[in-house]
Amino acid sequence: MNIEQHISTATFAAVKALYNQDLPENQLTLQDTRPEFEGQLTIVVFPIVRFSKKSPEVTANELGAYLQENVEEITGFNVIKGFLNLSISQAYWLNLFNTEVLKPDFGIIPSSGKKVMVEYSSPNTNKPLHLGHVRNNLLGYSVSELLKANGAEVYKVNLVNDRGIHICKSMLAWQKWSNGETPESSGIKGDHLVGKYYVIFDKEYKKEIDALKAEGQTEEEAKKNAPLIKEAQSMLLAWENGDPEVKALWSKMNGWVYDGFAVSYKNLGVDFDKYYYESNTYLLGKDTVEEGLAKGVFFKKDDGSVWIDLTEDGLDQKLVLRADGTSVYITQDLGTAEMKYDDFAMDESIYVVGNEQDYHFKVLFLILQKLGKSWATGLHHLSYGMVDLPNGKMKSREGTVVDADDLVKEMIETAKQKTEALGKINDFSEEEKETLYHNIGLGALKYFLLKVEPKKRLLFDPAESIDFQGNTGPFIQYTHARIKSLLNKAGYVSSATTTTDLALSGTELELMMLLAKYPAEIAIAAKGLSPASLANYLYEVAKMFNKFYHEVPPIIKEENAEMRQLRLNLSAVVANVLKAGMRLLGITVPERM
Repeated sequence: MNIEQHISTATFAAVKALYNQDLPENQLTLQDTRPEFEGQLTIVVFPIVRFSKKSPEVTANELGAYLQENVEEITGFNVIKGFLNLSISQAYWLNLFNTEVLKPDFGIIPSSGKKVMVEYSSPNTNKPLHLGHVRNNLLGYSVSELLKANGAEVYKVNLVNDRGIHICKSMLAWQKWSNGETPESSGIKGDHLVGKYYVIFDKEYKKEIDALKAEGQTEEEAKKNAPLIKEAQSMLLAWENGDPEVKALWSKMNGWVYDGFAVSYKNLGVDFDKYYYESNTYLLGKDTVEEGLAKGVFFKKDDGSVWIDLTEDGLDQKLVLRADGTSVYITQDLGTAEMKYDDFAMDESIYVVGNEQDYHFKVLFLILQKLGKSWATGLHHLSYGMVDLPNGKMKSREGTVVDADDLVKEMIETAKQKTEALGKINDFSEEEKETLYHNIGLGALKYFLLKVEPKKRLLFDPAESIDFQGNTGPFIQYTHARIKSLLNKAGYVSSATTTTDLALSGTELELMMLLAKYPAEIAIAAKGLSPASLANYLYEVAKMFNKFYHEVPPIIKEENAEMRQLRLNLSAVVANVLKAGMRLLGITVPERM
């Protein structure tokens, strides 16, 4: 039983003993004491007043006196209005540190038996990955690792959008203007090459639209009548009819893209257990529509189209099958959801998709619930905000996106420049330097994108992200390297201190308490599907360690052997927590910098 549970139990007993009342569990709030007040844990007394029939201050003082007398770990209390601040003995925190925090399996949470699928990335095969995809991939990967760390069995999947009119646009442009250019002949990465022709299509298409408008057509007429778009639509129809030449070109160009994606995924440090392809799933869902009609969940209009009426749920009517019997996106998503459940029988399924799809997922999940799918209540949309840059938005069709590969290169180059300017790596080999630049650059990128709550839109500034001070990845990485250097110089060997009567400074106690929260912080981040909460906890740990390091006398020169060992133990646990926690964010912390 941890101290929070112990004090909660004692508080229920106190209310019963003092006021002969049973305090409901939801009426007890226990929180960390604010830094400006003495104590470590605070009871919010206001809800208890209706049981005591006394003022908040009197109630708090009575509770405090009872708890101090009956709970040996409580050494004192103070009352600020309706808040009871409790001081917990240093002996308790030292004992907890020695018996729990120092254990090799600290922070390792047992298996819960829960199966969770995380679907992320989901790129289109007509262009390379860009900055928006980077946030998606980093979120998906980190959430997966957090769920694993919290005891779940996790399946990472990628549903690739490898068919449709956008793919045909790249294919058609390549046919017309490539002169047979390939990744090998051009030296251009495959996904970049295909993206190049997607941009070319758009430019040529706009020229045709302008020409038709000059002849008197409206904007909408010109968009429909331009020869290029008609050719692309014909190519899509040929693909759907199994035309061997179109299928061969589609396979070849998608192959180039997959090879390119594989490099990008490796650079970002993300992976997948299974790939699904829209070319194999786009016809799914028609059986689900028939099932819904039979159950009366869907209805058919006079033209033969199939709909669901969600107006009573605050939404609207939604088309699930066109009059000609062809699918819409929601149709195939219904079928794909069922197929994924059949494949993995997971308890929860998390879709990592931008917030422009919020409405789509509300509809999808609601339809599956109305169809009576037992697993539908375990579906979640991890909705995230877009990423902006200091110079504005990104546009795929115009070729002005921030390419993921270019961004990674820029981050590594910036890390190189800033690290070399510090002049502390002269004894590194060239290989060690390159590894360090990579780890710092990617660490800066990942931390900057993950430290912000997923739902929030964020402004990404590459220069700001690579800073060895402040709430950044490199600051945490540097703190870890500093600790490893200290431990090496001290010849550190892990050992539990044998006494609990050492006099701790306020900062030492704060650091000890902060470290003890690590397993709970993993659980909070996993439950909230938010790497941001863990990222900011790790920053607090790194910041607190630096405060501790500067406030205590030089640790290596400490003459009291037990105090020296305790401080080295504290430092070692900080390093372990930073390393393990950053790994859950997909970030490597160097041993030296």
